[in-house]
Amino acid sequence: MVLVRGTRLLAVAVVAACMVLVGPSAPSGALFGRSVPVDAVRDPVPNRVMTWNICNPCDASNVGRAAEIATYAPQVVGMQETCVRDVERIREYLKSLHGLEYHVEYGTVLQDWGRCGGAPWNPGAFGQAVLSAAPMTDPVEVEYPDGGSEDRGYMAVTTMVGGRPVRVFNTHLAQRRQEAVRADQARVLAADVARHDRAIVLGDFNAVPDASELAPLWALAADTDPECRPSSVGTCEPTTDWRSKFDYVFLRGLAPLGHRVRTTPYSDHDLLYTDVDPTLSEGP
Repeated sequence: MVLVRGTRLLAVAVVAACMVLVGPSAPSGALFGRSVPVDAVRDPVPNRVMTWNICNPCDASNVGRAAEIATYAPQVVGMQETCVRDVERIREYLKSLHGLEYHVEYGTVLQDWGRCGGAPWNPGAFGQAVLSAAPMTDPVEVEYPDGGSEDRGYMAVTTMVGGRPVRVFNTHLAQRRQEAVRADQARVLAADVARHDRAIVLGDFNAVPDASELAPLWALAADTDPECRPSSVGTCEPTTDWRSKFDYVFLRGLAPLGHRVRTTPYSDHDLLYTDVDPTLSEGP
């Protein structure tokens, strides 16, 4: 009896030691009941917006994706090629590991088991998402009449950037070598953007700046990169692993204060973020 009791106590001690070293895990992968250190809690940069195609299907860590976003702590993040489950995990890690709290809205255009998992009869949702430190209102999601080789669309929300309300659009245009399809999509998107005096248009447009299909957007807004225009003699900073500029932050009724492109091991697209002055206006 003494030997049995001693063996049980030893087993309990070993389990307790393992929990101290490893920590009990929640289904999401975060430590259950873990609190963020006080010095890790911080506020997002109030006038910073980011766009990022997070790549799907890619075998990338959501912990790593959250860390990349937290490094720059934007007020608003527009993500493309997102699965709802991945966004939820990223959002959880931003809060639990970095002290950053975000609201979320989705612009789902596909139910895709191959990309997002889930059961074949209940596949995961795939499309765009916006994270915002401030609450969002009036969300809409629009599927383009012709998505090309894959359904595509855009979403829009109203939120606060730099202390002022602004309409934020997030889109992913048709894949490369589908110029005519992208041209139609850009016209649909531009018609909605034109209704707003203050707008930020984020996304992966799958087109270089001088591509004719982007003309409707250039007529309404300017890219955050001052060296990058359709007929610019300057050099547009690339945003992809194949060194093309496909990712944009178009500003309408706001002026850029500065932008950065940052490479990342978690996607074939770079992170692009910009700080804006909501009190100034820059025309297209």
